[in-house]
Amino acid sequence: MKIATTQRIYIQKLFKNMNSKEDFIFLLNEAKKTFYGDKIIPFEERQLNYYVNKNVVIYKNEKLFISKKEGNVEKSFYNTFLIKKKSGGDRIIFSPVKGLKELQKALNIIIQCVHQPHPAATGFVFEKSIVDNAKVHVGQYFVCNLDLENFFPSVDQSRIWGRLLIEPFNLNNTPERKKIANMIASLVCTNMQVERLINKKWTKIFTSVLPQGAPTSPTITNAICEKLDKKMAGVAKRFGLNYTRYADDITFSGKHNSYEISPNNFERIFTKNSSFDKEIRKIISLQNFKINEPKYRLQKDIFRQEVTGLVVNTKVNVTQRYTKTLRQWLYYWETYGYDKAYGMFVEKYFLDKGHFKKGHPNMAMVISGKLLYLKMVKGDNDGTYLKLKDRFDKLFNLNDSISLILDTWEKEGIEKAMLSYYSALNKKNDKEINKNNFTNA
Repeated sequence: MKIATTQRIYIQKLFKNMNSKEDFIFLLNEAKKTFYGDKIIPFEERQLNYYVNKNVVIYKNEKLFISKKEGNVEKSFYNTFLIKKKSGGDRIIFSPVKGLKELQKALNIIIQCVHQPHPAATGFVFEKSIVDNAKVHVGQYFVCNLDLENFFPSVDQSRIWGRLLIEPFNLNNTPERKKIANMIASLVCTNMQVERLINKKWTKIFTSVLPQGAPTSPTITNAICEKLDKKMAGVAKRFGLNYTRYADDITFSGKHNSYEISPNNFERIFTKNSSFDKEIRKIISLQNFKINEPKYRLQKDIFRQEVTGLVVNTKVNVTQRYTKTLRQWLYYWETYGYDKAYGMFVEKYFLDKGHFKKGHPNMAMVISGKLLYLKMVKGDNDGTYLKLKDRFDKLFNLNDSISLILDTWEKEGIEKAMLSYYSALNKKNDKEINKNNFTNA
C-alpha cells in the first residue's frame, strides 16, 4: 500500500503530539482513512477498551483456543487454522476477528509512518518489495539462507512496550504516553504457549506474544529487529558480504567461500563454527531469536539460487514452475471451459496451499493476482507477462476492466480490487442477460 508523503507527515505529527486515550483514538481514525477514505465507521473508546483487555489461552479437546473470558462467556479474538509448511509439518495462523483486525490495520499504518526500518529490512516496508530483497543477491557465487524459528512468537509483549518507549516512538515522555504504549503492545499481542530459554534449558511457558497472522506483527518486528539488522549488516560488511532480511528470512551472499586471497587460505566463511558463523549465531541469540537449523542452506552459483522464492542467479526472476502453473490453468480454461477448469484448479490449489481461508478460491482472482506478481518481478513490458495477460484478458472478457483491477490491487490493496472485480463481473452478467432477453424476444 502506498501512502502520500503529506499523509505520513500528518500521522507522524499526530503521534508526536498524542498525550491521551482520546488523542490515540483520533489518530487511529485518521490512519483508518488512508485505506477506507473519509467515509469510515470511526473507532470508539469502548471498542478500544474491549480489545485492549488481556486474552487468555484455554484448551478444548487438545486444540488451542485464544479467548477473552467474560464470566461464563468466551469471546474469541483470533480464528486459528493450520497451513502446511513447504518443509513439512503445520503452521498455526492466528487471524484476528474483524474488529481487532481493523484496529491493527490502522496501527500498522501508524507504525510504518513513524518508524523507518534499517535499510537491510525489505519486508513490509513502504516502497520496498520481495524484488528489492532479491536484487541485492543477484550474480553472487554463494547465497546463504537462514530462517528464524517461531519468529513472531519470539517477541514478548513487554519487549514491544519497551521498544515503544524509545526513539522514534518516544512514548515515555509522560505517564499518559506510557499508557498508550501499553495499549498498543496489548492490541498487537495475544497469549499462547511458547518456548523460552530458562536456566539454559528450553521450557514451555504461557505468555503474551506477537501472533503469526496479525497485520501488525511484521511491522512491529521491523522495529524490534533494528539492532539485529544493524549488527548483522556490520558483520556482513566486514566479511565482504551482502545482507538482507525479509521478516524471518535472512540472506547473506558474496563472491567468495572458495579460496580467500590465496589458495593457502582455506577458511570457508559460511562453514559451521567459522568466525563468521559464530558471530551471527551470537547476535541472533542475544536478540532472543533462534535459527531454524533444517532451513539453513548454502546455494552455489552452479545450481539454482533462490531468495524468498525468487531466482537470483543472473537476474531476479520467478521459478519455471510459477509460469508453468499459470500456463496450465489458462490452458485448462481455454480447452475445457471455466467450470471444468475450476475443478482442476481447486484440486491443485488445495494441494499447494493445504487450506482455504474462507469459502472457495476464485480462480480468476487468483490468476490475476499471480499475473500482478509476475508483472512486479519481470516488469510490465516483459514478453512472458504480456502473452499470459493477453490470454487471460480474452478468457475473462473484461479487457480494460481487468487492467483497472490489477492496477487497483497494486495501488490500493486486494479489498478494493475485489470490489472492482465484482463490479466488472456484474456488468458482464447484465450484458449477457440483456443479450439473451433480446434473442428470446
